[in-house]
Amino acid sequence: MNAAIHTICDAAGADASASEHETRHPRLVLATTILASSLAFIDGSVVNVGLPAIGHNLHAAAADLQWVINAYLLPLSALLLFGGALGDRFGRRRLLVIGTALFAIASAACTFAPSLPWLLLGRGLQGVGAALLMPNSLAILGGAFSGEARGKAIGTWAAIGAVTAAAGPVLGGWLIDTVGWRSIFLLNLPLALAAIGLALRYVRDPPRQRERPPLDLLGALLATAALGGLTWGLTVGSGSRGWTLPAIVAAVAGGALMLAFLKVEQQRGERAMMPLALFAAPSFVGLTALTLLLYGALSGLLVLAPYVLIRAAGYSATAAGASLLPFPLVLALTSPAMGSLAGRIGSRIPLTVGPLVVAVGFLLALRIGAGGSYWTTVLPAILVIAFGMAGAVAPLTTAVLAAVDPAHTGSASGFNSAVARTGGLVATALLGKVLASQGAGLTGAFHVAAVVCAGASLAAGASAFLLIRGRS
Repeated sequence: MNAAIHTICDAAGADASASEHETRHPRLVLATTILASSLAFIDGSVVNVGLPAIGHNLHAAAADLQWVINAYLLPLSALLLFGGALGDRFGRRRLLVIGTALFAIASAACTFAPSLPWLLLGRGLQGVGAALLMPNSLAILGGAFSGEARGKAIGTWAAIGAVTAAAGPVLGGWLIDTVGWRSIFLLNLPLALAAIGLALRYVRDPPRQRERPPLDLLGALLATAALGGLTWGLTVGSGSRGWTLPAIVAAVAGGALMLAFLKVEQQRGERAMMPLALFAAPSFVGLTALTLLLYGALSGLLVLAPYVLIRAAGYSATAAGASLLPFPLVLALTSPAMGSLAGRIGSRIPLTVGPLVVAVGFLLALRIGAGGSYWTTVLPAILVIAFGMAGAVAPLTTAVLAAVDPAHTGSASGFNSAVARTGGLVATALLGKVLASQGAGLTGAFHVAAVVCAGASLAAGASAFLLIRGRS
């Protein structure tokens, strides 16, 4: 489910890349980008279904299960923009191959991890690999096509991404039930090998510019350290131990490092990893707030829904994965129409109404519990959330590109993708008490989380209504 919305969100990065050179094998280049990107999409959707099995097998506490998700999201969120800058400087094909190879090695490490710390190390390396391969895969895709062919290629990439997002949890759940949770990481190896082979054979980088801007190493380090401190503080603070002194210190230190990061980016100006000139437009500020809140709310639910269905409702891993199947299917079928509607009436109305519909879906999730039929409890909530997200996600990509001047479209789209994943990172860090609950307490804690997610969705719609200007 989560991967399905990221395919559309990330598509703006490909659309913002200029076609720079003639591609001799465009279809094989497209296949390369699809295979590489699928690594991140499949992994992001399958692991959520495997959390109960991982926790049982490795004797992991609730806070440990949060880190199974966030150990991956942390480097991905912090280094996504930096990975694109590395590709611009050292070659996109080279960074794509390095990132894909690192992702494959890390997946093998996760498969054979003897204990939780080794699994978390492997997940962190997967996040680094994804931060390298994702932006360069999209830049290669955008640079290999032009005009109508580019729109068709991006549409194909997004459609196949939605299909993998739909199939991933079901296939992963089946593997967990029949083979074990370790097998879900083996899914990545053949995809990675195929992507590397095609990239080495058919992908060519455009001629490099003689003058290349220096890398924002300090910005990348500060962003990673800031998110790490905030995530660790929020994870411990939301857990059973509460806001202990170490949790408070970590959160405060993370906030201070974030301020230092913003100061460094301000000093670097247009050479920054995240140019602060983007925020001169009120519409971009509103879109950033909407992305953080809406994707954060959705990511929190996507972590909890399979966990609650397995632990409280007695679903198998396969059934829990299949229960979410309507979401990517609805999103894939309706998003193009919503994108066209936004093109006619502007993005403000869809981006206001869509989150409100999502909030209604979260409230319908209050019916999910230990009893009740899937068709009357889970499915209605999933469908309403899917239709609401379809009304918001496709117009969001268009609005992000329209909110800034052409010189900043690449930075804006990359930053929006990073913010979407940061929303998931923060949301997962706040789920400690829910994941630590058992029995009826788990269902009650899930309902509280659903109400909070509904509130975040309402705030996302309000930010769109108040800050997005005109037909942005």
